[in-house]
Amino acid sequence: MSQTYLAYHFSVSPKDPGTDILIAQLGEIGFESFVETDEGVSAYIQQSEFEERDLDAVQLLTSELFSVDYHSEVIEQVNWNEAWETNFQPIVVSDNCVVRAPFHDTFNVPYEIIIEPKMSFGTGHHETTHMMLEFLLETGIEGNIVLDMGCGTAVLAILSEMRGAVAVDAIDIDEWCVENSEENAERNNCKNISVSLGDASVLTSEKKYDLIIANINRNILLNDIPVYVKCLKAGGTLLLSGFYSEDLAMINECCVKNGLQFVENKERNNWIAAKFVN
Repeated sequence: MSQTYLAYHFSVSPKDPGTDILIAQLGEIGFESFVETDEGVSAYIQQSEFEERDLDAVQLLTSELFSVDYHSEVIEQVNWNEAWETNFQPIVVSDNCVVRAPFHDTFNVPYEIIIEPKMSFGTGHHETTHMMLEFLLETGIEGNIVLDMGCGTAVLAILSEMRGAVAVDAIDIDEWCVENSEENAERNNCKNISVSLGDASVLTSEKKYDLIIANINRNILLNDIPVYVKCLKAGGTLLLSGFYSEDLAMINECCVKNGLQFVENKERNNWIAAKFVN
């Protein structure tokens, strides 16, 4: 049955990092899909699931650090594929790795990842995903058992298998992400990726990983790092992203307290990806 949706079109100044913060806060109150625009972002939610006062919980709208204008419209069932196809461009991560959609021409590179993101986060456009892809290209993964927490589209899990991982557990708290990850794994002919619904509470110390990837956000990472460490093999690698440069000291302190050693970090537009070893 067709659902009526609300589209909220936001203009954000300064756009960076305001748009990213706004997307995160809108997601917390139930918005399902986002399309970035030149001015900010368009966000979509089912009309039956939303009331205008729900926006009171979006802190960015009243922040003195940002100027935000918006208007809304009622629309019929969104053609999500059309919405993101008009904005989705291939991402060239390196000379041997490209992330593209099914409707793009092939690049004929060793690691060509085909992603149909729909409403899921993780195409490589965002700085955090891009940096994590770079780390995976630089990290020896042959024969590894890998955990991808907050897998989104499973783009990181897919590259892990392409680079030689023998088993990859991909986990996300969002049912749509789980479904989308399964579809993308199949689309890339991956045989060793197991996708499941959940968060760090589903992990057990009985299963150990050579490599754990977590591209989530600062607060969840700080809460879950001790769990990751219990699941990491001796000499294993932990790749973290989803936080800003000013949060790196806090993330590093938590990792060191839990027995990890900082190796290096990457930075793109104030976003950080960091590498630690057990």
